[in-house]
Amino acid sequence: MQPTISIPQHWDYPRFALDQRTKEGIILGFHYYPNGTELAEQFGHGWRYALMPKKNSDELFHFEENQIKPLSPQELFLQITAEIELYQQQIATLQQQLVVITGGANNG
Repeated sequence: MQPTISIPQHWDYPRFALDQRTKEGIILGFHYYPNGTELAEQFGHGWRYALMPKKNSDELFHFEENQIKPLSPQELFLQITAEIELYQQQIATLQQQLVVITGGANNG
């Protein structure tokens, strides 16, 4: 079952999704400043997003919705394929370590 987020009907729908990759980083969270609230009066109403610039980064940045640029399909493809290649290299290294500790025996 997929988790569900309910957004009040009088709020704008967010433009970006959790875990979406953007030029600024990966979206980890978001919150909304509704019209008529003190925060909206101070900062402007709308969605604010928390992004991590790089995977495994210890930094977190906050952006307004209009400050975020989506990745093109080509950029997204390149990012994901690079990540897959990295994981495949890590898997190959782990498999080699298994061969060493099992003495080359086939345990599968």
